[in-house]
Amino acid sequence: MQTRYTTNPTDFKHYDTDRIRREFLIESLFQPDSFELVYSHYDRMIVGGIMPVQGPQTLPTYDELKADIFLQRRELGIINIGGDGTVTVDGQVFELAKKDCLYVGLGSQEVVFASLQADQPARFALLSTPAHRTCPTAKLTSADASPNDLGAQETANQRTIYKYIHADGLQSCQLVMGLTTLKPGSIWNTMPPHVHDRRMEAYIYFDLADNQRVFHLMGHPQETRHLLVGNEQAILSPPWSIHAGAGTSHYSFIWAMAGENYTFTDMDFVPLGEIR
Repeated sequence: MQTRYTTNPTDFKHYDTDRIRREFLIESLFQPDSFELVYSHYDRMIVGGIMPVQGPQTLPTYDELKADIFLQRRELGIINIGGDGTVTVDGQVFELAKKDCLYVGLGSQEVVFASLQADQPARFALLSTPAHRTCPTAKLTSADASPNDLGAQETANQRTIYKYIHADGLQSCQLVMGLTTLKPGSIWNTMPPHVHDRRMEAYIYFDLADNQRVFHLMGHPQETRHLLVGNEQAILSPPWSIHAGAGTSHYSFIWAMAGENYTFTDMDFVPLGEIR
């Protein structure tokens, strides 16, 4: 498991492209039968993925956690972005089709991931945060996630937002999680951008063609930077940073937040005229 440390926003102004990518971009999330995880010091979120191919894969613990089991002091959100699969939590089996979500609560002993077909493996995106109370392990399909259509064709941001783990959905201690799918012909995921200084955010981009990219915008509103992001890559977004983006084609992305505020609408929009 990699470790990424927090960044002083004043120091960030002096980063070159390579340094920004090393600090904030996660380039590889899905390797056959291998847990690919990054431990971020931003709100102690863990971002990663698992793609079971040869057989079921059991979530291990790690020395960095100083815990007997992975979820001893943590909760876990899972969204499948690949073929059909299963997640077994302490003997209870949950089937997850593409874009289905599973929340796994604090104290769960064993979490096992499997694909139903090796030639069409599941790709389980994993996002975990510290937890101090136990919430029930539960599944939510994309159809039941209160899909909300937003945007307009004229502004190239027609999109559907699916909210899975939040105050009015799957309950959690502090993790908030969902995904957004852009319609064909739309490219902007959020504009004008916003910040929420009380919590960090992570993005996992997917359903993007291999020869296409997303220009992910970050940094202080008056001094922005960008990263070029490929399919099934992730971004760590600090609380002080805006987050918005435009793709060379349509795409989807998972978003997950952790921090002081559990309210989904806790965000401060920045007027376009103030962006630099």
